[in-house]
Amino acid sequence: MKNVLSRVLSIVLLSLAVAPLSGGALAQGSGALGVRDDSNPAYWSDRWRGWHFYEDPPQEEVEPPSRPAPSTAPRPTASPRPPELVEFERLQKTLEDLRNIAIMRPSEANVRRYMELEMQVVNRASYFADVAQRVAWATPDLDPSLQGRPVNAQALEVFERQQRTDRSASVANLGRDHVLFFFYRSDCPYCHAFGPTLQAFEARHGIQVVAVSVDGGPLPGFPRARPDNGIATALQVTQVPAVFLAQPSSGKIMPIGSGVLSESQLLERISIVSSPQGEAMLPSATRHLALP
Repeated sequence: MKNVLSRVLSIVLLSLAVAPLSGGALAQGSGALGVRDDSNPAYWSDRWRGWHFYEDPPQEEVEPPSRPAPSTAPRPTASPRPPELVEFERLQKTLEDLRNIAIMRPSEANVRRYMELEMQVVNRASYFADVAQRVAWATPDLDPSLQGRPVNAQALEVFERQQRTDRSASVANLGRDHVLFFFYRSDCPYCHAFGPTLQAFEARHGIQVVAVSVDGGPLPGFPRARPDNGIATALQVTQVPAVFLAQPSSGKIMPIGSGVLSESQLLERISIVSSPQGEAMLPSATRHLALP
């Protein structure tokens, strides 16, 4: 009996707790039957929906982003192509088509059509070459025959003579703080043949030649030759005769070449490797050693 009373009391208390909410929902309803009012969607005030603890709240409507108005500015129009380009492309396409047709079906008519059009193209190119040549003659800066090494025999002789003079002056200027290392072996016939050329080169261009004997033996014309103290190994000299351009003050050494070289070859190579452009072209060939 006591348990029954306790359960009844609990139901009464729960009814009292829910009553205010239900009354509010009835007051907001649209009739005695409690018709659902959509103007207030809160679920706790709607008696027909009940007490839903896990019902999600209504989502807010999001307005779609406004699209920018289309631009009314006029679009830039492409400039018309030159008629010469249009004609050239048409001619190129026609020539290619006729060639392909003649290859796939080499009849006399097909081959003749291709060859006739090809001859027209060759004539146009020849006329272009003639006009370009006349323009070059009238404009020295555009004449390729005046740029670099001349092709005319008489002009070539003058060019080489002037080049030797300039290179000789450059080598003489280098002789102020540079020397030529000449590595030789006393039993090498090529070293004996190359020795007089280096002697004449030293006397004519004013750069000192320092002879280094790899095997410790003498060589005619170089009574003050030095025995190798390991510098040949450091420079990886594997073939003699070998010549290096060295600057003792900085220890910088640059290879000139191996084998028997002529005076003009020595002038050319020394001028090239001593120029800033030459050093940039061969950075790995330049070494720095402590010279005696």
